[in-house]
Amino acid sequence: MVHGPLGGCSLIGLTVIIERALALRRASVIDPAVAAAVEGCTGEASMETLLAACKRSRGSLARIVEEVLGMRRLGSEQVREAMYAAGHLQVGRLERGLTLLEIAAGVSPLIGLLGTVLGMFAAFNTITSEGIGDAQVLSAGIAQALITTIAGLCIAIPALACHSWFSKRVDMLATEMQSYTIRLIAALGLLGRPITPGSWTEQDE
Repeated sequence: MVHGPLGGCSLIGLTVIIERALALRRASVIDPAVAAAVEGCTGEASMETLLAACKRSRGSLARIVEEVLGMRRLGSEQVREAMYAAGHLQVGRLERGLTLLEIAAGVSPLIGLLGTVLGMFAAFNTITSEGIGDAQVLSAGIAQALITTIAGLCIAIPALACHSWFSKRVDMLATEMQSYTIRLIAALGLLGRPITPGSWTEQDE
């Protein structure tokens, strides 16, 4: 009865883990060519090189840099807003699938526990109607019921560990991307009021 939901949680968890492990590689998010172009930026004279590097890249940093460069002629506040908007969007994309992984980690042990309770209920219902009978048969039935809890925990533990690791990975990449973006804005002379490096989950006041 619970094998199907447990199998679904297992499939979802494994799919998300593999997909996010590939998507959150540093080179996939922060293209080394774009990072080098930002570090070498000396102002408007470097724009063509920087834009060309961004167009060749599929990484999140490239998309943020493109947004900032597109707004650079409108002033520091507009550049700041462009940076935050693009940063929030790209961080959201990096977090894609993590909610499903968190749900799988939370639901799997509960489904396993439900399977165990149902199995125990069936075993004791048999005792009520037919007596204890063969103790080995009863113990085998109880052991079979406990397997669902074991299966649920075997799914939940790696899913929870990977969710935690991926969340920390996203935070680290977001901080690094913001650092590169602040460096670019400073090179363009559009820094304005100071920007505190950190997560892009909230705008600074």
